[in-house]
Amino acid sequence: MHRQLDKLNAILYRAEQKLLYEKGLPRRPWYKHQIYAPGFYTGYGVKTLPGIREGIEEGNWFEAQERIRILANTLADFDSTIKAALAMFN
Repeated sequence: MHRQLDKLNAILYRAEQKLLYEKGLPRRPWYKHQIYAPGFYTGYGVKTLPGIREGIEEGNWFEAQERIRILANTLADFDSTIKAALAMFN
């Protein structure tokens, strides 16, 4: 049982890492999380889906569309990892 929990913890740890994008967010590549990050104009105020949201707020439709594609790929990778964790219980 302990070995299975260790394996599950490793999978869940990797799942969170799947929400990162190596090149980061537009105008601040040091923020790599695609689900939440401090907003570009809000200081430490959190923005959800910051790449998409800020592209839309700025009327930069090309950027918003690109960030949608990146987020879709990010979520697909995350989904695969979560499914691997769930498979442990089947």
